Amino acid sequence: MVKSKSPHFALAVLTGINILNFYDRQVLGALAEPIRHEFHLSDVQIGWLGTAFILLYAVVGIPLGRLADSWRRKPLLIWAIAAWSLLTAMAGLASTYSFLLASRLGFAVGEAAVAPAATSWLGDLFPPAKRARALGIFMLGVPIGGALSFFISGPIAQAFGWRVAMIAAAAPALLAILFLLRLVEPTRGAAETHAPTSHQSRQSTRDLLAIPTFRWIIASGALLNFNMYAIATFAPAFVIRVHHLTVGEAGVIAGLALGFGGIIGGLLSGAIGDRVVHRGQNGRLQAAALMAIIGAPVAVAAILSPQVYLCVVLLAFFYAMLNTYYGLVYSSIQDVVSPTRRGSAMAVYFLAMYLCGAAFGPVLTGKLSDLLARRAADAAGSPAVSEVFRALGLQQAMLVMPVLSILLAVVLYFASRNIAHDIRRREETAVHASTVWR
Repeated sequence: MVKSKSPHFALAVLTGINILNFYDRQVLGALAEPIRHEFHLSDVQIGWLGTAFILLYAVVGIPLGRLADSWRRKPLLIWAIAAWSLLTAMAGLASTYSFLLASRLGFAVGEAAVAPAATSWLGDLFPPAKRARALGIFMLGVPIGGALSFFISGPIAQAFGWRVAMIAAAAPALLAILFLLRLVEPTRGAAETHAPTSHQSRQSTRDLLAIPTFRWIIASGALLNFNMYAIATFAPAFVIRVHHLTVGEAGVIAGLALGFGGIIGGLLSGAIGDRVVHRGQNGRLQAAALMAIIGAPVAVAAILSPQVYLCVVLLAFFYAMLNTYYGLVYSSIQDVVSPTRRGSAMAVYFLAMYLCGAAFGPVLTGKLSDLLARRAADAAGSPAVSEVFRALGLQQAMLVMPVLSILLAVVLYFASRNIAHDIRRREETAVHASTVWR
């Protein structure tokens, strides 16, 4: 097999893996309504399918992030892909809610290796001035994977049932292994102005958390991912209940909204990020804060819109604003962290943001939806919570998203106030360490 050292081919392969990663991760969102009806679940139980995955994903990400810093990243990714594909297929065989939940926990172990290994790999292929665009393209896996999951899985479930849709989601990821085998893994720190030293490789988690910018970025990740995972879990259910679409129609509509919005946001983040960094080292974080502010009122309009098509357009715009975060903020993480610690840094970041944000997005949104639906039923004097009240409860619950978007902007602004100092300190440490260890 002919191997390629092209950084752009590697970017394409790793982006493809990330697309398949999020396709399989978000498939439950596309299938939430038929699964809810078959197993007679509440919105909280639907939320727990996402939250249980996130909790384990965050915890196992720490050792897998360290492994990405110390072991070869290619075999780590191969084993991860094989594991998550098998567990996705197993979910399609679930006969009980407990079996389905257990399959998602195993699935989390496979997926937890992807982001630390892949982002570390890309950091060694692209220099700092081009990194926002590369990471922005890589993180297109989030909207494209989620959109394809909705767009394809919804119609498959409509025609053949949700189990067939789940099994169909598993197969394509295995093809990615063939392309991954063609890549040549880069040397760590190959794209840096200052080569990493053995001193830097011994930085602890405490050292990473001592970086003020990194702490603020962790907090921002929690706020962002609350919204992202709530959207992924409940967007199809929202348009089904509020706008009375079928499962197949909802999958296509939600897929288009998240797909187009996410792609526009990802490309926009790369274009903006690699331009504003020449004007100031805090430019990327300030741009990310601005995007979050712009998205908040648009989200309110989307959720309350009585017209499904206007809702979809506005939701796509809001999702685009959220997706600019990845290219702008992930490149900022790599600016302040040594190349030999990027896998671990991403794992720490994911642990905190998933445990403090994404883990609560599905389950708290679901809990709030159930509570508001029950309140609406009580106000109407109804002893039963009908689908009409479930629609109203979910619509009201989703209004928490624009509030958190505003808080995200505030946190990113405070992060931007520290980044220039933290970059300067990392570069000075690299120069000093290379002199001492020479």
